[in-house]
Amino acid sequence: MPTPSDAELRMLADSLGTRLRASRDHLVTAESCTGGWIAKTVTDIAGSSDWFDCGMVAYSYEAKQALLGVRAETLELHGAVSRETVVEMVSGALVNSGASIAAAVTGIAGPGGGSDDKPVGTVWIGWKRRGGYARAEVFLFDGDRDAVRRQTVAAALRGLEDL
Repeated sequence: MPTPSDAELRMLADSLGTRLRASRDHLVTAESCTGGWIAKTVTDIAGSSDWFDCGMVAYSYEAKQALLGVRAETLELHGAVSRETVVEMVSGALVNSGASIAAAVTGIAGPGGGSDDKPVGTVWIGWKRRGGYARAEVFLFDGDRDAVRRQTVAAALRGLEDL
């Protein structure tokens, strides 16, 4: 996936906002490796208060547990960058907000922190609609820290459109 520009991210957020406004849905984000970039991108859109509820940045294990209800056992057994963790993050975001739709991201943006089984660029993204089942997908993005984070924001927004 090519690294999206600011203009491309804005177009994705604007398109998502149009759809969420029409369906009267509200979005919550739970972000780790993007540090709030998804929330920033959507709130750059004028009128986003019609469809954006809140964003939670949970970087540490402790924050993931306190803000999003991720279980300590999940983090111990699977780590922060895992399907299990992102599913608990996206579910917890809905529990702790007034939103009807959620996206969560956790990954290794680099330049350090990678391993053989989870190299730099590994990102798990989860999406969920209130009352539905979470969907999670793993990505392996190329590039430097900025490129990995930009690609993550774009993939999260595209996944929300698919909901």
